[in-house]
Amino acid sequence: MENRKLDHIKICVEKNVEYGNAGFDKIELVQKSLPELDFGKINTACTFGKHLKYPFIIEAMTGGTPEAEQINKDLARVAQDYGIGFGVGSQRAAIEDPKLERTFMVRDVAPDIFLIANLGAVQLNYGYGIKECQRAVDMIDADALALHINPLQEVVQPGGNTDFSNLIKKINEIKKELHKPVIVKGVGSGVSYDIAKKLGVDAIDVGGLGGTSWALVESYRGNKALGEKFAGFGIPTAECVKELSKLKIPIVASGGIRSGIDAAKAIALGARCIGVALPILRAWNAGKRHAVREYLDQFFMEMKVAMFLTGAKTLEELKGNVRESNSGLSQIFSLSLP
Repeated sequence: MENRKLDHIKICVEKNVEYGNAGFDKIELVQKSLPELDFGKINTACTFGKHLKYPFIIEAMTGGTPEAEQINKDLARVAQDYGIGFGVGSQRAAIEDPKLERTFMVRDVAPDIFLIANLGAVQLNYGYGIKECQRAVDMIDADALALHINPLQEVVQPGGNTDFSNLIKKINEIKKELHKPVIVKGVGSGVSYDIAKKLGVDAIDVGGLGGTSWALVESYRGNKALGEKFAGFGIPTAECVKELSKLKIPIVASGGIRSGIDAAKAIALGARCIGVALPILRAWNAGKRHAVREYLDQFFMEMKVAMFLTGAKTLEELKGNVRESNSGLSQIFSLSLP
C-alpha cells in the first residue's frame, strides 16, 4: 500500500492526469458596471465546520508513506496561516499499520484548522465500521470524516475493492453513530443528485469531472487501455454543484477548479466552499510552502476581483449571480439555492 501511495504522488506530479471539462467555461458571472462597494471591504469568510477566512479546502491528497508526511505537514501549516480547511488522504494504510499514523498527523503545526479525516466508503463492505471511522478521526484529532466514493478508481486499479453494494445505508449508519460531521466525497467522477438526496450526511464534496481523473492515474499503474477509455466518465463539477445546491446541506465544489474565477462561479452556483488538490500538490513539488503561498495569493486575488466586479461584498451576495452562455447569448439560471 505504501508503494501505491508513492506511485500516486509521482504520477500526479509527473503525468498528464487531468481530463474533461468541469463546465465553468460554459457559465459567466453577471457583471455590475458600477459595483457600489469598496474592494478593501470585501469579505471572503464562510462557515464550514469552523470559521474559514476563505471558502477553500486543501483537498485530500496523500498519507501512508514517509514522503507524504512532509507534504501533509507543509500544507497544514499553510492552511493554518490562511485560515482555510485541510483534508488528509485515505487513512486505511495507517489503520492497517499504526507505524504510518504519523504521516497523517498535522495538529502540532495546525491547531486551529478545520481538519478532515478520510476513509474509503467501500471499506464498509470489507470489514470496516464505526470503530475504524472513529479511529481515523481520533488518530489526527479531526473535526470531520470524509467517506470517499470512488468506484471508477477502484475498478481500474489493480486489485481494487469493487463491492459497492448497500453503501448508502451503511454511510447513513456511520453518520448516526459517529460523533463528528460526516462528508461524502466524490473522486473525480462527481456525485449525482439521485444518490445525494438519499444520503443523510452533513455535507457533500462533489469531486466532479474536469480535474484529476483517477482512471488516468490508475491507468499508469495497470490497465492503461481501460483507464484511458473511462477517463472522461462522470458528471462535470459545475453541473454537480448546480444540481446538489437544491439540497439543504453544504456543498463543496471540487474537481477542475483552476482559478479564483472558477471558485467565484462555483459559489455563485450554490457551493458553500471549494476544494483544490492537484495544483496545490504541483506547487508544493515546485517550490514547497513558498510556491503554495504564491498560488493561493493569486487564487484569492482572482476570487476577490470577481466578487468586486459582480458587486458582491460577501459570498452570500455572490450566490445566484451567474448566467449560462449559449451560442453567444446568455440566459439567467433559475436557481433554488439553500
